[in-house]
Amino acid sequence: MEGFLNDVVLCLCACANWLDIAMVLTLCALLLAGYPAAFSLAGTALFYGLLGLSMGAFDISFFAEPYPIRIFGIMNNQVLIAVPLFIVMGVVLEKSRIAEDLLDNMARLFGSLHGGLGISVTIVGALLAASTGIVGATVVTMGLLSLPTMLRRGYDPAFSAGSIAAAGTLGQIIPPSIVLILLGDQMSNAWQKAQLAQGVYAPETVSVGDLFAGALLPGLMLVGLYLLYQTAVASITPKKAPALPKEERGEYGAALLAALKTLPPPLALIVAVLGSILAGIATPTEAAGVGAVGAMLIAGYRLAPKGHSARMLILISAAATLVLVLLSSLLDLRLGRTSIPPAEQAGIIAAALCCLLIGTGVVASLVVMRKDRLINSVVEKSASVTTMVFTILIGAALFSLVFRGLGGEETIASALAATPGGAAGAIIAVMIVMFILGFVLDFIEITLVVVPLVAPALLMMGVDPVWLGVLMAVNLQTSFLTPPFGFALFYLRGVAPESVRTMQIYRGALPFVLIQILALGILALFPEIATWLPSVMYTD
Repeated sequence: MEGFLNDVVLCLCACANWLDIAMVLTLCALLLAGYPAAFSLAGTALFYGLLGLSMGAFDISFFAEPYPIRIFGIMNNQVLIAVPLFIVMGVVLEKSRIAEDLLDNMARLFGSLHGGLGISVTIVGALLAASTGIVGATVVTMGLLSLPTMLRRGYDPAFSAGSIAAAGTLGQIIPPSIVLILLGDQMSNAWQKAQLAQGVYAPETVSVGDLFAGALLPGLMLVGLYLLYQTAVASITPKKAPALPKEERGEYGAALLAALKTLPPPLALIVAVLGSILAGIATPTEAAGVGAVGAMLIAGYRLAPKGHSARMLILISAAATLVLVLLSSLLDLRLGRTSIPPAEQAGIIAAALCCLLIGTGVVASLVVMRKDRLINSVVEKSASVTTMVFTILIGAALFSLVFRGLGGEETIASALAATPGGAAGAIIAVMIVMFILGFVLDFIEITLVVVPLVAPALLMMGVDPVWLGVLMAVNLQTSFLTPPFGFALFYLRGVAPESVRTMQIYRGALPFVLIQILALGILALFPEIATWLPSVMYTD
């Protein structure tokens, strides 16, 4: 009997050593079965935490102290406040139909070229990526507006669908991007953890601004590769991408003038948001607030009737925003000081006046949006997306905590250390795993589950955190285009005409997936593409 009990104990100990791996496999099975990600994460963690507790492989104190601290950290994280603000910015721009004007004018501008409609879709996708960052909104808008026109003008259905789906995913890599914000937060935690594990008790930090700067050039490189591919297809097989008839595109001068009238608002928003972050004038959270306010002003101005008083108030508010940014960058506007020079006192008064004018413009925009019945839809969509993100964050925090308590970190570190090729081999293995997971999982799930597990071990091997973060961002972007569960493909399938078959959408997306893999390879061979700009901008 004693021998039997010893065998049972040994068996339980052996099983306990595999709980961390079983936990990950169970999560993948639940997600593939269609269960909500947040509840799958939390439910799996609780089940395996209790199972590990019964086997003596898990310490209950992980639930008592570290988890509440993590939840408080998520709710009190200043960086993550940028997420709902950027979501509001994107939803407001989507509802104000800015993309419609951009697509129409760009199509007329490039319509004389073979493949001109595809080129205009990519350029508009890049502009929307830098101003909204919401993939679903971009793909749906361009699918509704551009795909019927491209098909009517004789464009190949697969080429058209692939161009639209790929352009819509640029919001994942071109800052400001929600995935970059989440990746920046996770990479910062992993970088500090890796340094502490190496005995560095004054760890350096990696900010979201570093990741934004690092992703800018790779994002533009990807846009260039898309344009090269579309130009090559149009040159080799002109029948797949014919030029627009002259009577439809009109005179080039008129098209150029219309484009110049449409471009300034989104470009100004891009400069205000992205420029303020890269220049160090504002944090990502502050810039997100500027972006949300700017989007409301653009929407209000566009929706207000010509000659309406709201338009003048909005223009004054926009000018006041620019003045406020200049004042904050040139003067010290802090109030809690014993002595304030006269020049700065005048600056503080001017800044207060600017804030008042900005508030007036925002109120005028909201009144206009309310008349167009946009407020409810903006609030509902923004709230639902924000709730989804933060619920997954809370579930992912519990999952990673239980995984660590079951010894999962040591398992991953040992597996990566044993990978042939050292750090390079480990990075390749992680990239392959993330690419495969992208076929079946959402980018948020991969970011919040996989990155905290593998990033500390990779960073301890001497990998640059900014480069690694940008590599992961480019890799995650492919998850939107990889069948069967690529979200961009789902979005496009929902708005595409019935004449466009699902296999044509998949076939059209495949070349762009290969382009993204090529971009990933270029970035891996030349890390300076991601690390040069942050080193120039943020090195003292």
